[in-house]
Amino acid sequence: MRMSTTESINKNIVFIAKSIDGFISGKNGELDWLNAIPNPENKDMGFVGFMNGIDALVMGRATFETVCSFEGDWPYNKHVFVLSNSLNEIPAKFKEKASLLNGSLKDILNNIHEQGFYKLYIDGGKTVQNFLNEDLIDELIISTIPILLGDGIPLFDILPKSLEFNHGKTEVFLNQIVQSHYERKK
Repeated sequence: MRMSTTESINKNIVFIAKSIDGFISGKNGELDWLNAIPNPENKDMGFVGFMNGIDALVMGRATFETVCSFEGDWPYNKHVFVLSNSLNEIPAKFKEKASLLNGSLKDILNNIHEQGFYKLYIDGGKTVQNFLNEDLIDELIISTIPILLGDGIPLFDILPKSLEFNHGKTEVFLNQIVQSHYERKK
């Protein structure tokens, strides 16, 4: 089957960190463990290059609210699409940075693509799981932090079918953080 030009540039990519035991946050949403490995030179571990290669972010309400609670400046220079069935509006100070969307993932993606955003960073536990559940993830970039949390929000959940990926590369940062890149076999 031949793809149209638009289909060939659409890409949904996950860039996320997890613990050895597969959690993306502690059981109460804790993220402090992400900084457990000293990084005195503030190495970005490929994040800046990744962000330069995407058009926009797609995240769920919980992740958006977590990001909004961070101290300092807004961390993204790309537009953020927030998926929520319960949030009524984006807080005023973030209205120029984020938009609220709801509906089926395919309708949401069509809406985003119609706005000219094709390479998307998919972020947040439930959002990533929902995209995987509908086989809508094209790439996974997963950094494993050498810690066992024992409990928390898992990166992966039960899927209706197996999804196969090709391993692209693996890099080690700070002699401890292992980052693996995978592309969906289609």
